Amino acid sequence: MDKEDLIALANTPMPFGKYQGRMLIDLPEEYLLWFARKEAFPAGKLGQLLALTLAIKTEGLEGLVTPLKRG
Repeated sequence: MDKEDLIALANTPMPFGKYQGRMLIDLPEEYLLWFARKEAFPAGKLGQLLALTLAIKTEGLEGLVTPLKRG
C-alpha cells in the first residue's frame, strides 16, 4: 500500500455496476465482499484497488483515506 493507491481509492469513481460513479473508498463492504466471494475482482489496477479497499474496510482503516478526498 502506497500513498498513490490511497489517493486513488479516495478519488477514483467506480466505472460500472450498481455503484457506478461512487468513489471506491465509499463502496459498501458487502459489495466488495461479493467480488471477493466470486473471486472476480476485475483485472488490472481497478481489481487491485478494489481488493485494497476491501482490506482497508475490513480492518477499519477508512480514516486513512478520508482526508485524501478531493472536494
